[in-house]
Amino acid sequence: MSHIDFSKAEKAIIVGKIKLYFSEELNHQIGQFDAEFLLDFIGQEIGSYFYNRGLYDAQSTLSEKLSDIQDAIFQLEQPTDFKK
Repeated sequence: MSHIDFSKAEKAIIVGKIKLYFSEELNHQIGQFDAEFLLDFIGQEIGSYFYNRGLYDAQSTLSEKLSDIQDAIFQLEQPTDFKK
């Protein structure tokens, strides 16, 4: 997996959410640098697990949709004297 680069706007939103979580859930204030450092750590050390789960979910969805398409094509088949 290649390194994921967020835009400045995306990174600002994510860092804001990290800071808010620390403040509201842990009753601890962290600075911008610490929140960005934590985001980088999560991305490097844990991000692959989330990324892979997303790929598995996408594969499953695609497989289901392809099955639906195969069924729809099968329903279009016209009867003939040929045997399968």
